[in-house]
Amino acid sequence: MPNSVPPAAAQNCERRSLGIVAYNGVNLFEMGLAMEIFSLANDLHPAYRIEVCAERAATPLRSSFVGLVASHGLSDLHCFDTVIVPGWIDIDEDPPLALIKALKKAHASGSRIVSICSGVFLLAEAGLLDGRRAAVHWSQAQLLAQRFPKVKVDPKVLYVDEGDILSSAGRAAGLDLCLHIVRKDHGGSVARAVAQRMVIPAFRTGDQTQYIPYSAQTQVDGLSDLCAWLLSRLKEKTSVDDMAQKCRMSRRTFIRRFQNARGMAPAEWLTQQRLFAAKSLLEDSIMPVEHIAAEVGFPSADVFRHHFRKQFQMSPASYRKTMRDGTSA
Repeated sequence: MPNSVPPAAAQNCERRSLGIVAYNGVNLFEMGLAMEIFSLANDLHPAYRIEVCAERAATPLRSSFVGLVASHGLSDLHCFDTVIVPGWIDIDEDPPLALIKALKKAHASGSRIVSICSGVFLLAEAGLLDGRRAAVHWSQAQLLAQRFPKVKVDPKVLYVDEGDILSSAGRAAGLDLCLHIVRKDHGGSVARAVAQRMVIPAFRTGDQTQYIPYSAQTQVDGLSDLCAWLLSRLKEKTSVDDMAQKCRMSRRTFIRRFQNARGMAPAEWLTQQRLFAAKSLLEDSIMPVEHIAAEVGFPSADVFRHHFRKQFQMSPASYRKTMRDGTSA
């Protein structure tokens, strides 16, 4: 195989070229999950040409007890349609200048850059996230925001899609992001089939705040029970007063403590959960939008459409079409 990849513009096949960055100590889970998701997509559709890129091609790398040999050097990174950056081994260690330069060149050449977990620190170091939203593991959110104040860090979401720059939260959130990329590139049916092969959700509802350890949240007894109760009755109308009463708190105390624990107001959180539930119904059912709105607790289809567009920058109908055939309505 040649030592370079032809530019995306010169390719005549359907497959998108995808380069995964490797280095000594690279996290095998993050690297492997990307390989698995995109390789499974290949089994269902001529989707991706996958290569591994390191500082020097054909030079052995070590990760835990496994040896790796990359097929391409960093000088080829800009030739790939998509570049996947697994988590950086030590966020307190300066990354190699050659890697930062290669990421900048790849982005400038039109490559889509994707980070998994702490790989976002490399994208931030390269200046690719200035003025943009980015996802990161909740435990590293404050550090990322302090170190790179131009980055709009979102500590709640599982992943962020900024078009040509995408980032995921903690390691397993890389699965969500890679499935999202397959869904964008080749449609909802391919992404769902990959998820079925992996035995994972095609779309995971909620955000990463639900995975933050109890000790790491300014949380009160009964809040997790409250959230489970709310999720079990999304169709029902539930006021903030109802929530406060369920937790046996005053309205004012409840709102303050919920905000501290979940990072948003209780009504906002409930609306978000209704939207996530609606997403699943749009993907997996033929239920009319009006029925979906009622099923997840919105007072009308118009209110549902308003919140859906505000949250996801597209209409429910457009989202359903995108998930079904990979094209925008």
